[in-house]
Parts: sequence; structure tokens; C-alpha cells
Amino acid sequence: MSQVSLKEIFSMAQEVVSLATTKKLRIGTAESCTGGLIGAAITSIPGSSTPFKGGIIAYDNAVKRAQLGVSEDNLKIHGAVSEQVAKAMAQGALNVLEIDLAISVTGIAGPGGGSAEKPVGTVWIGLAQNHQPPKATLYNFGDIGRNKVRDITCYEALKSLKTALSES
Repeated sequence: MSQVSLKEIFSMAQEVVSLATTKKLRIGTAESCTGGLIGAAITSIPGSSTPFKGGIIAYDNAVKRAQLGVSEDNLKIHGAVSEQVAKAMAQGALNVLEIDLAISVTGIAGPGGGSAEKPVGTVWIGLAQNHQPPKATLYNFGDIGRNKVRDITCYEALKSLKTALSES
């Protein structure tokens, strides 16, 4: 998937809000590379205030540490764009926001910031749920442009949240 429309993003957000509301589950976000796009998509849906409790935009590592409890060791050893940090961000949001499910995103949207190991378009999406260990999935969207990476990340995060809600 190299492109996603706003209609697709908002449709997925509608499904997330509907499922979370029906199942009476509280949701929230921890966002780095998307800068609040996931929370914005969710809150664009009427009635989203019932399941959505909030989000933390943790763009800087200091915010990841202070607000989400991401360890300095994970940041130094694995880097901000890593499985360990995505899991820690999701778990931190779950704890801080006192919710049932949290989604997190950390990645390299570009145009700069990439490396051979982590090229532009590398994104980790984390998910934390009550009474389960957090998990994270790696995506490589490629160097398709900053806004496209951010939009696709938002869509894929919402899709992951929808899947988790469906299985809850």
C-alpha cells in the first residue's frame, strides 16, 4: 500500500469508535511520527468521546521517557524507532491513560533521518492491552514521501486497533 485516502482513514476510525463503544472499551494513543493524526482521525467521529480517552504525542525522546516511561536504555540500545520502544510507548499509554487498549507509532517519515538499518519509511506500530504483554509490528513503507508515510501509518495503526478490538 503506497497511498491511502482520507476517506479510508476516517472510515477505519469510524469502525474503531463503533467497536470500542459497543464493547465498552477505553482506547488511547501514543504517537511519534504521526504527530497526533491517529487521535485526530478518531476524534473526528461523532461519539468518539465515549471510548477515546486521549493521546500522548511523544515526538521527542524526553517526552517518551517522561510521559510514557520508555527507558533510557531502550532508547540508547535500540533507538527510538524499534520494537522495544513501540511496545514501551503502548504500555506507557495504557498505564498513564488508564485505558483498555493503546496503540503506539514510532517511525522515520523522512525525508531525512533514515539509515541503512532503518531507512525512511520504517515504522513500528505497538499495541498494549490489559492483561496481555505488549506487541509490535514492523512496517517498511519505503521512501514515498513524508505525508504518505504518516497517512499510511495512521491507517495501519487504526486497522491494528480495529483487529484488536474485534478479537477482544
